[in-house]
Amino acid sequence: MKTKILIIALAVAIGSCKNETKKESTVANAESNEVATTTEQDTSRSFEIHPISHATMVLEWAGNVLYVDPVGGAEAFANQPEPNLIFITDIHGDHLNVETLEAIKTPNAKIIVPQAVADKLPESLNSQVVILNNGEIQEFMGFSVEAIPMYNLREEALKFHEKGRGNGYVIENKGKRVYVSGDTEDIPEMRSLKNIDVAFVCMNLPYTMTVESAASAVLDFQPKTVYPYHYRGTDGLSNVGKFKELVNEGNSTITVNQLDWYKNAN
Repeated sequence: MKTKILIIALAVAIGSCKNETKKESTVANAESNEVATTTEQDTSRSFEIHPISHATMVLEWAGNVLYVDPVGGAEAFANQPEPNLIFITDIHGDHLNVETLEAIKTPNAKIIVPQAVADKLPESLNSQVVILNNGEIQEFMGFSVEAIPMYNLREEALKFHEKGRGNGYVIENKGKRVYVSGDTEDIPEMRSLKNIDVAFVCMNLPYTMTVESAASAVLDFQPKTVYPYHYRGTDGLSNVGKFKELVNEGNSTITVNQLDWYKNAN
């Protein structure tokens, strides 16, 4: 069964609190993978997360559909709505798959990529591709998108992700800020992020970072909610339960939610 998380933004503004609609909420349990739900009538601010696998997800947000690193072929998205925006973080096969991209893209969808990814895309997609490199910001359909660096720090891992090649993304709509880390270690650019509502943070060796490094970075930039994702490495799945413990030992106000990114894994 498809895991589905529905999270709605909190108050519209302090000045309008007296008109705020009644909400119902439950909290996700990072151990049992229960669904967390918050509801209110302002559907223009709705936010749903559909984990597909590993680094791949679908976000339904404010009436739009965002695909992140779509891989897995058309069948992986058979039950998903068509995308308005597609984000690709890097050139590796768990982030970029041209066959999947051609199968799920729609003629009006913008495909947001770093230059290194654009260089690997077929000419047939040129009209939809928007190149966004580290540090650049553009607006799309009411979303502000900033390309955040993603790279390795450890000497033995520098060969995996060099600085400047790939993008993490901070995506903002109506004051809600969502960070997708891409493949990275606990770089200064991550640690210095501000006002992040939802963060998707990777943690797998040898390609990105340990759960300890990921937790340390999260404690620096203090997102309201964090989802461990991209946590399968060469030795299997990372200990995301330990990640939750470390984060909440350091800051009990940060919500750590665990989704099932590997439900179809062998």
